[in-house]
Order: sequence, then structure tokens, then C-alpha cells
Amino acid sequence: MTDETKDGAGGTTFGALQERGLAAAADFLLAGQEYWAGLQRYLDDFMVPFANAAGIWMQEEVRRLPNADPQQLAIDYTRLLAMNLDILLRAMTAGTAAVNGYLAHEAPLAERALRNSAGGAGHDDLADFAARQERLARMVLRDFPAALDAVAAEYGFHFEQGRHPLFAESDRFLLYRVTPTDPKLTPRPNGKPLIIVPPYVLGSNILAFLPAEKRSYAHAFADQGIPTYIRVMKPIHDTPAVQLMTPEDDARDTRVFCEKVKAEHGRAVTLNGYCQGGFSAVCNILTGELDGLVDALLTCVSPMDGTKSHGLAGFLRALPPRFNDLAYGTKRLPSGNYVADGTLMGWVYKLKSIEAESPVAAFHRDLSMFAGMPDDRAKIGKSAAAITYWLRNERTDLPLPITRMSFASYNEPVRPDGTLPVRVLDRELNFKRITAKGIPWLICYGEKDDLVEPETALAPTAYVPAEVTAFPRGHVAIATSWSHPESAHALHLRHPDGRRGPVRFQLDLDAAGGG
Repeated sequence: MTDETKDGAGGTTFGALQERGLAAAADFLLAGQEYWAGLQRYLDDFMVPFANAAGIWMQEEVRRLPNADPQQLAIDYTRLLAMNLDILLRAMTAGTAAVNGYLAHEAPLAERALRNSAGGAGHDDLADFAARQERLARMVLRDFPAALDAVAAEYGFHFEQGRHPLFAESDRFLLYRVTPTDPKLTPRPNGKPLIIVPPYVLGSNILAFLPAEKRSYAHAFADQGIPTYIRVMKPIHDTPAVQLMTPEDDARDTRVFCEKVKAEHGRAVTLNGYCQGGFSAVCNILTGELDGLVDALLTCVSPMDGTKSHGLAGFLRALPPRFNDLAYGTKRLPSGNYVADGTLMGWVYKLKSIEAESPVAAFHRDLSMFAGMPDDRAKIGKSAAAITYWLRNERTDLPLPITRMSFASYNEPVRPDGTLPVRVLDRELNFKRITAKGIPWLICYGEKDDLVEPETALAPTAYVPAEVTAFPRGHVAIATSWSHPESAHALHLRHPDGRRGPVRFQLDLDAAGGG
């Protein structure tokens, strides 16, 4: 410092303090602007699907009101109001807790900054604290969205780039062969093949989370030399056949794909469904359409009896019966066909988890994520960016007949004899057929999954002796954290308790000569 910036004892002069005070004021002002702009963005992300849902709801109500019983209508509206008030209260409570949590973390830093400013320390003072608040707000408002745009090139399969060859096609689906991440690796031609059936509403790309980082569920199989295929639904808005697709179409298309894959490798197929894809895979097997083509089954975090769900099924049960109807989630496309609105369904998931998904709670959760990092390491990781990118961009509309099948499974329980509440090809579907056909079945689930709770995924074990493997964490951890070959619960390992990951299950079937 010059003589103008030091006092007689070597401290900071009034001029320097004034300069840092002005810097602090400027950063506090900018941080405040970015904070409110960021909170508004999260509010918009929540309210836009709300407006969409309200529009669909109003259209359906206008259609039904002329035939409604006034007394029952009053009861239903009162119950709906009570439910909405409960959701609002939970959102406000969660938001307040999130704000308080952030303030509790920052309060000691603010106190230290005040002391240092009063003592003229010239560091870790209000100017530095204000700069930190500005940086954190900027990361949530600007840097985080920029990171989402940047990670898009690395996230997912990117079939348009031709890395994964198209193997077969139907009017509704594309079947791609997954290429290993190592270009020198060639899958075994006579290896036991596997077809992955991804979830409808959340798409296939979550199963190729970050291939270049070795964090991809599909590549975890392909990188072990397993002939790996993935079934991808064609874009619903451009494909009338998808808009009208039924569970019967799903079963027949799967049969055609299994026939071609079996012919290619000379061995029967392992069918591997993830999330909702697991329920479809099981239903297809239970129809008998895949007899002689599929001889092993893998399901991961798949809802097998939705009525056992505390979250989504509980939410549906809380609705007055009048509103627990798919008509309130249906929209008409320009083609004239009706489909289930995927954005609305994603918003319903937010409502059921309102404590974590309310705008105030979600904004401060992300703010706290960066605040908890050391200043010199505060950056947006690819994993966090890729997860958020998936949640924000991977919703799609669904064919109504497919949605009705899932809807039924969340409203009607599996019968005591193991019969499912849905029929396909006008055939009863019973879990016990898996055992009767001698098909080995591995069920994987997430111990802390709040989307498909363990009870929901494990429902078949009451009827069949399926093998079960638990994974730590939640719904997508198997496809993200544990898909890395060096992770603590890598998919190709046998766990310390003897239970197998899904890739190990497939490798053991291959070695045993199954199919």
C-alpha cells in the first residue's frame, strides 16, 4: 500500500476502507438482482407446466360440468381445495426450511466479515462476503444453465452421429446396437445378446448418461463385450403409429426385434427393462409372445405394483375419484390423435415431492450446493449438469393406451394369485408364468428410491423366486453413479453379500451357455 492507504500504525486508511465499502455495496446490489432473477426462473419452470395443466383441466371440466351432480361436485371441489392447500403448506414449509438452511450456513461467514471490516483487516471482510454472494447467485442464474448447454454434447447416445448402428426398425421403434466406448473393443459375435427397454416418459438417454466418463448403463454391458441393443421409441409428434400405439403393438414389435437379434447371435435374448420399461418387458414376456426368444429377464427400479407406492399412488389416492382420470392429462395433437401430456406428468411428480421440488426449495438447494464448496473449487460438475439437463429436457408425451396400462397398475393392485390388473392381447398376465417358463429374473432396486420405492419394485417376489440386488441411493444411481466400472457398486461386480449387479448377471448367463 502507498502512504495514502496506510495509517500511522500500518493499518488500512479510510480511503481504502471506503473503496472496499463501495465494492461491497456494488456486489450486494448485483447479488440481490441475480438472486431474485434466479428465483423467478425457478418459479417460471414450475408455473409454466402448472398453466398447461390448468388449461387441460379446465377444458375437461367444461366438458363434464353440464352432467355433473351439484352435491357431489361441491364435495369433490372441497376435497380438491383441501389437497391444494396441503400442497401449498408443504411447499411453504419446505421453502422456509431451505432459506433458513442457506442463511444458517452463511451467517457465520457474514459475522466474520463484519468483524474484519470493523477492524480494517482488508480481507475476509464485507467486500469479500458480498463478492461471494454475487458469485453464488451468478452460478445458479447464469453458469448453471450454461453448463447444461455445454454438457448436452456429452450426455446421451446421439444416434444422429452414427456411433451406434441401426439394427432393426418397426413403425414405432428403432433398435440400435450399442457400440463400446473403446473403439478397439468388439462385442463377442456369439455372446448372449441383451435388449434394453428404456422408460417411455423419460427416454433412453439417461441410460447413456456420460459415456466418455465411463458412466453409462448401456455401455457398462457393451464394454464387457456383451452384444447390447437398445429399443428407442420414434418421436411421437412426428409418428402417428406411435401416437396410437397399444401394449399389443409393443409386444409384437419386441417379438420381431428379439427374432432378429436371436438370429444374429444364435442365442436367446436377455430382456432388460429400466423403470417403466421393466414393466413393459415383464408384460410382454407374460403374454407368451416371446416364448423361445427370451430366456432371461432383468428389471431395474421398475414399478411392478404401483399401488405399493407411497408417493405417486398415495398422491392419486388423495385425489377425489372425479379427478383421478387420465382425461385430465390428455391433449390433442395437430394430427387429431390424443396423447398423454408428458410435461404434465412430470409436473405431477413434482407435486408429489413438493418438499424438494417447490421453486423456493429447489433454488436454495442449488444455491446451497455451490455454497458448500470451497471457494477455490466451486464449479459445476458434469454429473450435476447432466442430471439437471435430463430432468429439464427429456420429457415426452405418451400414447394413451400405454399410459392407461401404467395408470391401471398404480390404481389396481396385483391380485393375490399374482395376476396383474392389465391384459395384453386379451390374455391374463400372471407373474408366476416367469417361474413356469424357467426364466431367471434379477430385480435391481434403489434403497432410497423415492420415485419407484423398493416395495413397488419388489412386488413380484411375493409370487416368484426372483433374485434381488439392492443398490444404494435413488432412482437413477444404477445408471449414473454405479455404472462406472471403478465405483463401489459397479454393475459387473458381485457384491460382498453375494448378490450380483446386472452386468455380472448377464456375464454369468453368457459363461453358463444360456440361450
